[in-house]
Amino acid sequence: MADSTFWIAALTGGTAVVASWVTSRGNTRAAQIQADTAARAQQTERLRDSRRTAYLELIEQIHIMGDFYWEISAAQRNGDFRTRPALLDETLERERDHYGKLRHRARVVELEGPAAAGEAARKLQKSTGRFHRSLVAMAADDPEAIRRFNDAYSPFWATLGDFVDVAKTSLQEP
Repeated sequence: MADSTFWIAALTGGTAVVASWVTSRGNTRAAQIQADTAARAQQTERLRDSRRTAYLELIEQIHIMGDFYWEISAAQRNGDFRTRPALLDETLERERDHYGKLRHRARVVELEGPAAAGEAARKLQKSTGRFHRSLVAMAADDPEAIRRFNDAYSPFWATLGDFVDVAKTSLQEP
């Protein structure tokens, strides 16, 4: 009887040790999976926040440039450029400053991604080219420059709308 009691006790003890080891391995694996999942979720949220910030800064700069272009239209309507030719030179310099900020923000969007948002940011950046060429033409007294400048608004704002659509889609993706 003592022999079977010993073997039963040994078998029970061994089973308990093996069960404890299996449970421990399972708990360790579950904890690892949970930690990996939390890290991925945190990384995804950081990327989403970073993209959102980049997109908003680009949109903000585009609105600043839009306001600047409205100022130019008002100055043209009021005849300020005719009465103060140096104002046009100052305007071109201010435009370069605004454009530099826009270019920087567009590059940040390209860096943050995804590729579709980067491409939309490049198109948005290029949409300001019509305004610039028109301003240069105004400085050269081209009579069609004002019309071309005013015609640049619709494509400019349409390109912003395209960028916003791509940005929204990007932020909704996992």
